[in-house]
Amino acid sequence: MTVKVGIFVFPDVEVLDFAGPYEVFTTAARVSLRRNPAAGRPFEVFTVAESAATFKARAGLTVLPDFAFGQHAAIDLLIVPGGVVTAEMEKPVVVDWIAATAVQARIAAAVCTGAFLLGQAGLLDGRRATTHWEDIADLRRDFPQIDVVADRRWVDEGSVVTSGGISAGIDMSLHLVERLAGRDLALRTARQMEYRWDEAIS
Repeated sequence: MTVKVGIFVFPDVEVLDFAGPYEVFTTAARVSLRRNPAAGRPFEVFTVAESAATFKARAGLTVLPDFAFGQHAAIDLLIVPGGVVTAEMEKPVVVDWIAATAVQARIAAAVCTGAFLLGQAGLLDGRRATTHWEDIADLRRDFPQIDVVADRRWVDEGSVVTSGGISAGIDMSLHLVERLAGRDLALRTARQMEYRWDEAIS
């Protein structure tokens, strides 16, 4: 079965927070198809935003989402990247979409300050979670109901997974490839990307 990976994007999103997971899952699909075309594509990846209009990511990169809310297929794996998330946290339509999509998905995952969006949606209550080292104290202050863990590349709580900042999202995504499609594919994906997968701190 093809896992549909929906990556939420928004103005001032951190580029590597969404581009890193995008690269991991699309590379995994390509590597898998090359080795066993008959097995089909293990991942289908697309971006989703509040609107399908172009916007600027952090540092000025222009982003054109694949879909707007309500226009995308059902999402099996939701990825919520970070960046400057303050404005998104204050939008009921965004928070409600994240909450509703996560309930229907198999896994909801956040990179970096994307954990604040999962927290705002109530998805981290009573769970362990992590974020960028610079934002650990703020996550603890803003969401005392979350067991915030420092010095972790990612924290896996089953249906909810969070990672540290920026490049840690690549490590988390490789971990999710392992969970969903096997360790061999995760290792081959990391090698194809010429990336040294940090598995030591999870």
